[in-house]
Amino acid sequence: MPLPTRDGVGPSCVALPPGPWGSIDEFLAERFAAVPADTWRARMQQGELVDEHGAAITPGQPYRAGLRLYYYRAIDDEPKVPFEDVLLFQDELLVAVDKPHFLSVTPGGRHLHETLLVRLKRRLGIDTLTPLHRLDRETAGVVVFAVQPATRGAYQALFAQKTVRKNYEAIAPWRPELDFPLTRRSRLVEDEHFLRMREAPGEPNAETRFDVLESHGAFARYRLTPVTGRTHQLRVHCAALGLPIAGDRMYPTLLPADTDDHTRPLQLLARTLAFVDPLTGQERRFESARQLASLRDTNTLNPLATAPPARR
Repeated sequence: MPLPTRDGVGPSCVALPPGPWGSIDEFLAERFAAVPADTWRARMQQGELVDEHGAAITPGQPYRAGLRLYYYRAIDDEPKVPFEDVLLFQDELLVAVDKPHFLSVTPGGRHLHETLLVRLKRRLGIDTLTPLHRLDRETAGVVVFAVQPATRGAYQALFAQKTVRKNYEAIAPWRPELDFPLTRRSRLVEDEHFLRMREAPGEPNAETRFDVLESHGAFARYRLTPVTGRTHQLRVHCAALGLPIAGDRMYPTLLPADTDDHTRPLQLLARTLAFVDPLTGQERRFESARQLASLRDTNTLNPLATAPPARR
């Protein structure tokens, strides 16, 4: 990597596409219109914009398609996540963490320093950490990271081969007319809105098993066991069954961005994750110690979760 990790943040990369730009400055001004030209010039002068060979980019440098640029992102007024992650396990191969609600796993959009990956790199001093799977920003629970690049692929293969056992808990409306346990299979595709997924006709590519752990009044606590790992799979399947997860600001109704309510987190928790270690042969099992809301806490359970069941 031509730029080192700095304060837990690795460099971002952009490849220069074919185009009409005469200089790199012109491309940056068009591609990143929200970033002032003075900011890019300052990065160049400080040696914080380099190519894949580590050579510093200079103001007015001629444009060359195919060149890769590396730089450090900066976000003004990044929102603070007032909840702490908890280290569950660490050895020379893996790190397991109990992630809080509202914390992104990796940098993206308006989230950079306030992400699980950057927090861990800064705290543990391991620049090679890589998440083996993802949780939604709004979802809490177990996340596992690979420590060594050389062994990362062996663990990633477990997820690709669906040999990792995952269990989630969710709080959603109680629907006694449904026959539990049950399985939801459907085809998930990208929705018209880029943030969302939706069910569509066709060969199923997503499968979730549902069990009831307890019920009280209008709500129940469910165990969700995903067989596949599609984006937003659990949230979409819950909404499709008329079980929108309490606190869900995306399904079935997409609410405005940047309107997080830290007192009403999404009631979805990645409770356990287990697998046989492909390198040591050991059984690995990690469990979150976090708790979702009480079924009796109607102030925390988002009233959106009592919306009418989605049509099937």
